[in-house]
Amino acid sequence: QSGSSFHVFDQGQFAKEVLPKYFKHNNMASFVRQLNMYGFRKVVHIEQGGLVKPEKDDTEFQHPYFIRGQEHLLENIKRKVTSVSSIKNEEVKVRQDNVTKLLTDIQVMKGKQESMDSKLIAMK
Repeated sequence: QSGSSFHVFDQGQFAKEVLPKYFKHNNMASFVRQLNMYGFRKVVHIEQGGLVKPEKDDTEFQHPYFIRGQEHLLENIKRKVTSVSSIKNEEVKVRQDNVTKLLTDIQVMKGKQESMDSKLIAMK
């Protein structure tokens, strides 16, 4: 192999024997979810057609910084954070824009109201 991925050849055995040694669970789906959180992706080969189940129980995962002999790259494998602060900042900006628009609309309405008041007085 090229050393740019790793294989799990027998998911049942891997979950039963390997996972409990390193994790507090023996659940393959949880392991895959954790891999995804750290940016690992399942490798799907064209001949499998994506939809066709491969005959052999072989699941392959890869990450751009997971390369044989390149240990110094491992520090770049970090858990993805859905930045709450960036979401919050976006929300705040949208809300500020909404408030600004409302205040502008109110000013326009006040102006129209004053104009109507003065016209009413003139008509009286």
